[in-house]
Amino acid sequence: MANVYVYNNQTGGMEFYTLAESDAMPYNIGRTLTVNEFRGSSRANTLWTTRRAMEAFNITRSAWGRPIYVGFAFKRIWEGGHAAMSQHYAGVSFDVGQNLDSTTRDQLRNTAAATGVWTYVEPAYLTPTWVHFDARETPPACAAGGYPLVRFGSVNNYVLTLQDALNALGYTGSGLDGIFGSGTRNAVIRFQRAQGLDADGIVGCQTWERLTELAVGIGRTATVIDP
Repeated sequence: MANVYVYNNQTGGMEFYTLAESDAMPYNIGRTLTVNEFRGSSRANTLWTTRRAMEAFNITRSAWGRPIYVGFAFKRIWEGGHAAMSQHYAGVSFDVGQNLDSTTRDQLRNTAAATGVWTYVEPAYLTPTWVHFDARETPPACAAGGYPLVRFGSVNNYVLTLQDALNALGYTGSGLDGIFGSGTRNAVIRFQRAQGLDADGIVGCQTWERLTELAVGIGRTATVIDP
């Protein structure tokens, strides 16, 4: 069984599901993306994504008209495997088509781009042996890309990624619910002070960069929340 948080982009709220590995992901149509497929190589009990990402996958799968092999999707930041501010840790990124030949992969990449539902479809020269697409939120806090600014009152999947990183590093008290409340703000301030950053409780570029660089791939720590 897996605990699955879904940020509903339409309502602005967080939703919570308890699902079997063989169950379809929330908002998935036709059981074309199961929990186990979305999980990929993650061994965490708690996963998250957005309604927008799930519906984008539905549209792409319908346009493609056949199964899409998902090699990598979700990962917790302390599990690592991707860059520091990877959209995989936010639950909105897919690396697919590893089982296809290059010509068919290009066709899938073009199909995904043509749907217009993904924020980013990576060009073939960057990912020649798979197709990457993601439904990241914009604008990013850093000019080079990455995660959006979050602050007190924010509710979304990026707050879950923030809370997960803080917990893994021992800055506890924020929980793991995707809601940027006073506990999360206090944990952010403690982290910012410890790192010599402006302790304003707002997670912008510098805080995201420092936090993710420290948390990525450190492994499951005693303060990780993963019920």
